[in-house]
Amino acid sequence: MRHGEFEDPRLVTVYDAECPWGRDDDFFLAAVDETPAARVLDLGCGTGRLTVAMAAAGHPVTGVDPARASLAAARAKPGADQVTWIEGTSHALPSGTFDVAVLTSHVAQVFVDDAEWTATLADLRRALLPGGRLLFDARDPADRRWERWNPVDSARLITLPDGREVRAWTEVTSVLQNAVSFVHHYVFPGGDELLSSATLRFRTERELRDSLRAAGFAVDHVYGGWGREPVGAGDGELVVLAHLSA
Repeated sequence: MRHGEFEDPRLVTVYDAECPWGRDDDFFLAAVDETPAARVLDLGCGTGRLTVAMAAAGHPVTGVDPARASLAAARAKPGADQVTWIEGTSHALPSGTFDVAVLTSHVAQVFVDDAEWTATLADLRRALLPGGRLLFDARDPADRRWERWNPVDSARLITLPDGREVRAWTEVTSVLQNAVSFVHHYVFPGGDELLSSATLRFRTERELRDSLRAAGFAVDHVYGGWGREPVGAGDGELVVLAHLSA
């Protein structure tokens, strides 16, 4: 299944167990808080971990995601009633509504084709108010993270809320012009195995800056990690903070 962690309820539970609150969430929540009482768009909100936290911090928040199973998990979280949830893509965004838009957990890499990424940036520009901010992360291709996505280095045990353990590993199936395809394997107690496949685009810092400029955004900062390190000296990330230019 494509993007099974978001589409299959069984794998949504695994995803939530494997991806608790982290330093990236701390970073984005602090960055959003720099705009007090900001009207926030969380595009690709997934199961709503950060979405709900931003609402709890006092921001009016809208979470948007095309995956129904992920949104069902998000809506079941404590505090979810403070969030407006929309099942859909960036095309469904209202115009001129938000002060800040975030795309976290490397959602920006899901837009593999340049045309997809360009269209998404155009939708975000339309949805933001004048001077609105755009915050997102993407893995730095110079870090070559995909080389560690193999059955040995990626092998892990994931403990579910009911105490069961799921064995998981990842294998890369192709690398073509900075588009990396891979499959996650999940083996449940009893032997049932579920697969989740995806392709991610690894854009360079220059590619990201150029695409943002073309879409009408001005880049304020690009960091290499969650401690605001320079690119190449942090966590292998490209953490981008931008705003709508005049």
